Amino acid sequence: MKQPIVQIKNLKKIIGKKVIIDGLTFDIYPGEVFGFLGPNGAGKTTTIRMMFGLASITEGEIYIKGLNIKKDYEAAISHVGGIVENPEMYNFMSGYKNLVHYARMHKGITRERIDQVIRLVGLEARIRDKVKTYSLGMRQRLGLAQALLHSPSLLILDEPTNGLDPAGIRELRDYFRKLAREENIAVFVSSHLLSEMELMCDRVGIIQNGKLIDIKTVNELLNNTVDKDTPVVFTVDPVSNAVDCISQLGIGHSGLNNETGTIQIVLDREKVPQVVAKFVQEGIKVYGVQTQSVSLEDKFLEMTGGNKIV
Repeated sequence: MKQPIVQIKNLKKIIGKKVIIDGLTFDIYPGEVFGFLGPNGAGKTTTIRMMFGLASITEGEIYIKGLNIKKDYEAAISHVGGIVENPEMYNFMSGYKNLVHYARMHKGITRERIDQVIRLVGLEARIRDKVKTYSLGMRQRLGLAQALLHSPSLLILDEPTNGLDPAGIRELRDYFRKLAREENIAVFVSSHLLSEMELMCDRVGIIQNGKLIDIKTVNELLNNTVDKDTPVVFTVDPVSNAVDCISQLGIGHSGLNNETGTIQIVLDREKVPQVVAKFVQEGIKVYGVQTQSVSLEDKFLEMTGGNKIV
């Protein structure tokens, strides 16, 4: 069993009489991308600020590589790199000079390590150009390189894809997964783009009103939907006969489209073959059967009572 990089134990944050974070407990492991989801005001940013040591902890503990963030701050934070929204750079300097400047702030960062990180984030072709000529996606990659210079065990990313176009988002998503896999670091990411989190993360933790609702792998979360009440779309001809057919089986439909020849039925997945067999028996042509999969967004809204994530 892997030892966790991060251990959060009964974490609480109280401001005045208001409980912002209420007893969070979870671990994050090397080699995984851990997604942190919650509606606006749920406590995501406050948790991240406490992990960085930028906000005080009312109760509970945060350990990074076994080091207590309160008692051994400098030693614990030395294992952490991060990007919080858009990283700030010196625009008049080249990307390479920016990295050399930041490298001076940490002991033991060699030119070889700088070159290695540049290759890792794919900036070899433009690293000698001034940062003011960089696109937003290139700035994000340079920020990622900066965060990785000191070989952290934990990378914390708060809304890392803000302002990026779809190609840039996909590019960064692939880098984060590559980093977790090849560098064996723990990547902790908070984002409002649920479709991206679904593709990027190994596990997700969902927080609401400062409390942890659940932690599951993305597959567990999406496959945890009970087989009953699964929306299934049948492409058939003629649709009117199909409607009569399912009514004979005591099944209703939740939608139909005569133009596309589709009918949606919500039923137990095990009954799909029975419906298809009935259609064929009645001479109805079946051109397609598609189970509507549940997305992370669907599951999130279900678990948080419809609250939107921001």
